[in-house]
Amino acid sequence: MTPRMHLHVLASGSKGNAAVVEGPAGSVLIDCGISRRELLRRADAVGCDMDRVTHVIVTHEHSDHVRGLPVFCNHFGGEVIATAGTAGGSRSLAQVPFTLVTHEQTMELAGMVVSTFPTSHDVADPFGLRFSVVDEDGELEDAIAWCTDTGYLTPEALGQLRGARILGLESNHDEQMLAHGPYPAFLRARVGGDTGHLSNAQAADALPLLVTEDTETVVALHLSEKNNTPGLCVRTLADAMSAAVTTDDDGRPEARTADGLLTICAASQEEPLTIW
Repeated sequence: MTPRMHLHVLASGSKGNAAVVEGPAGSVLIDCGISRRELLRRADAVGCDMDRVTHVIVTHEHSDHVRGLPVFCNHFGGEVIATAGTAGGSRSLAQVPFTLVTHEQTMELAGMVVSTFPTSHDVADPFGLRFSVVDEDGELEDAIAWCTDTGYLTPEALGQLRGARILGLESNHDEQMLAHGPYPAFLRARVGGDTGHLSNAQAADALPLLVTEDTETVVALHLSEKNNTPGLCVRTLADAMSAAVTTDDDGRPEARTADGLLTICAASQEEPLTIW
């Protein structure tokens, strides 16, 4: 594929989530779970121009995905998109002027075709996203897929995530760390259940189904600070793709296949990450 889009993961984890997909005619903000000030600071740190953002898409209503949205909207003139379940799922969102969509819909935003697909989480009506750029003949030029906060991958998710050039996929917890970690039993059951979060093992099992010759980067998302580590996450995903683990220029763990065509990395709660 010819890169026509870029992904900036500004925050990923239980303390707050936000990412920007840069397209040919603008950018789309995915979730806004950190303060506007911190969002702008991190965007500036990776050279992401927030003035290009034309739309905000909210995947679901949990506070780590919407905490900063009301204030952000006070300074934003574009559309804010969510399902009706998400829009009505939190009193803090009552004043946000949402444009409502379904969890299986296709839109044209910022020069990109954006498709939604259902996920499985303990909220009203969540979804994941696929961003595509097509040429004048309708041929696919580039694709970015995004899926977090789901206990398993729905059939629709498997179809939409497959073959993206950049695949952003939840890899929340190591199952053994969760089982023996500090969470009480009810919370362990929630996180590890079908409406919770994908484990490293679940993400690793999915990769052979999702990665094709068009996939260049897999970025693990929403890592738990108490039940996972970036190194463990990347190693687990790397094993599924026979990739060798190393570190990037900043000392963060990443993995690459022997042919150099696929890179696996992990997004951070604190440090923004850009994937070209």
